[in-house]
Amino acid sequence: MADEFDNASALEELERDLALANRHKPSMAPTGYCYNCHAPIPTGNFCDSDCCEDWQKVQWAKSQRQR
Repeated sequence: MADEFDNASALEELERDLALANRHKPSMAPTGYCYNCHAPIPTGNFCDSDCCEDWQKVQWAKSQRQR
């Protein structure tokens, strides 16, 4: 009987580890500041769509240089 409980516990631990490994991890956590111009903002990652587009362009350019 104890072996069944041990096996169930091991399976539960394996499933939990797999779920944690495969969970969605946000790549950009809100910091209270715009990622592009560093202006204080109450919510989100960018103060407006222009800053978001500018940041994306810079990130794309960085990714092209690394190749």
